[in-house]
Order: sequence, then structure tokens, then C-alpha cells
Amino acid sequence: MKTLVRDYGWIHTGLGVLGNATFVIGSVLFLPQFEQFQRLAVWCFIVGSALMLVGALGSLAVKLYDDE
Repeated sequence: MKTLVRDYGWIHTGLGVLGNATFVIGSVLFLPQFEQFQRLAVWCFIVGSALMLVGALGSLAVKLYDDE
């Protein structure tokens, strides 16, 4: 597990960036001119938030393993 966390730390950053991008897309879809896409906007928020959480937890794991 330690090798996976240390050697593939870029995955956590990538998930965080993808989550942020999805969150921004969801935010744009909540604008009045995109009202027909509100359900998609909600799902973008949910998926984006989950990806950001996984990315942050992965970054935390990298920091915890580096402190050992």
C-alpha cells in the first residue's frame, strides 16, 4: 500500500483537478440559461465533490507515509 501511495501520488492530484473541473461545470450548468441541465448540474456537483474528497484523502495518505 505504501508503494502505491508514494509512487502514484500524481493520481490523487489528477482526481482532485478532475473533481474541481467537474464542480465548475456543475456550477455553470446552474446558470438560468442552462435550466434544462439542472439535474446534470447536481450530478456534476456530487461527482466533483467525491473526486475532490478522494484526491484530498490520497494526498493526506502521501503526507502521512512521507512522515514515517
